[in-house]
Amino acid sequence: MSKVYVIGLGPGADRQMTLEAVAALDRCPVIVGYTVYVDLIKTEYPDKTYLTTPMTQEVKRCQMALEEAVKGQDVAMVCSGDAGVYGMAGLMYETGVQYPDVEIEIVPGITSATGGAAVLGAPLMHDFAVISLSDLLTPWEKIEKRLKAAAMADFVICLYNPSSKKRRDYLKKACECMLEYKRSETVCGMVRNIGRDGESHRILTLEELKDAEVDMFTTVFVGNEQTKQMNGKMVTPRGYQNV
Repeated sequence: MSKVYVIGLGPGADRQMTLEAVAALDRCPVIVGYTVYVDLIKTEYPDKTYLTTPMTQEVKRCQMALEEAVKGQDVAMVCSGDAGVYGMAGLMYETGVQYPDVEIEIVPGITSATGGAAVLGAPLMHDFAVISLSDLLTPWEKIEKRLKAAAMADFVICLYNPSSKKRRDYLKKACECMLEYKRSETVCGMVRNIGRDGESHRILTLEELKDAEVDMFTTVFVGNEQTKQMNGKMVTPRGYQNV
């Protein structure tokens, strides 16, 4: 039985790819993915057959991968970060119902939350929530409820997709939601181009974050009541010293 491997490439598709991801890519003659993600690995795998689509054609990509597998060859569907975190894993299973003879295997990767946390220091040492600010698939009203609930519960909050050309004020709106329950001086951080050329980061307060410039390549971290800045790093104590 042929197989589709749904592979998380990590944030930068280089040093942060897992050995399992590398092994799966090695064994697949065909690689399918969003054009931007495929371009990250083309130089490393020049002899593969590549099938790509632009953004918003996720269902078509899944169908392309499954159709290639029906022909009797293993196929890699690549995603940035982890395929099971805002990636293609769920949609591949949904689409795969129509292809019962194709096996699907998920290959995990480093997601932006953990990749970005390592750059900033240790902001996710206690309970945290991951929320996407993209309202393409989720209504803003529901995103707002989740932001307020996570802030009220004092979670560390990691924000994906904080801004785009059509959503320039979404991070500001999100900060205003969280400021209802979090202090303005709450320690926050943001990382851009995690694991890629031009990686940069900044630590700032929640009040400052409200007016910060970010884009779709930025991941944002909002601390809890205990989060602090230590030697230039963002750290959320777990509480071991109190045991």
